[in-house]
Amino acid sequence: MSWCIYLTHPEVKIDPDVPVPEWGLSDVGRERALKATELPFAPDLKKVVSSAETKAVETAGIFAEKFKIPQTSRVALHENDRSATGFLPPNEFEQVADQFFAEPEISVRGWERACDAQQRIVEAVSAELAGTSPDQAVLFAGHGAAGTLLMCHLMGVAISRDHDQKRGGSWYRFERDWLTSQAGHDLSWIEV
Repeated sequence: MSWCIYLTHPEVKIDPDVPVPEWGLSDVGRERALKATELPFAPDLKKVVSSAETKAVETAGIFAEKFKIPQTSRVALHENDRSATGFLPPNEFEQVADQFFAEPEISVRGWERACDAQQRIVEAVSAELAGTSPDQAVLFAGHGAAGTLLMCHLMGVAISRDHDQKRGGSWYRFERDWLTSQAGHDLSWIEV
């Protein structure tokens, strides 16, 4: 098995007074993450790796607990760094996110550049897989923008929000060798 899954965390408890990386899953998010453990690929997983953000760690933990598999978190798998603005109201956030994807070489309002975030995420996934046996199916639990940046790399296409998930708690499957081949692989998000 040389395949991997990238799964985004589902719904979170939004609290403008709490730093975004510390937001945890909401009750609905927890239910949807548990539902994801019923997907056909889930019993074949041998390892789960998440970003170090609370919502991703909690998503990964649901898989690790159910299937009794190792769980690891990596800071480098975090969402694009948006600490310069902190919490933004939904409409404003969407406008800034549109610009983040449309101008990947520019730091939008102090956010990490999309091109830098993509490189960081691809390197972190590659490093994690380099230390994992090729016969182990791995789940990466992360974030929407991070997953979209990875997806664009795997597909060999320019960074674009056209490939963004429609709803948190979505996933896609990829082969390990796609990290280096970039041969125009076709991917799309599947909602849990």
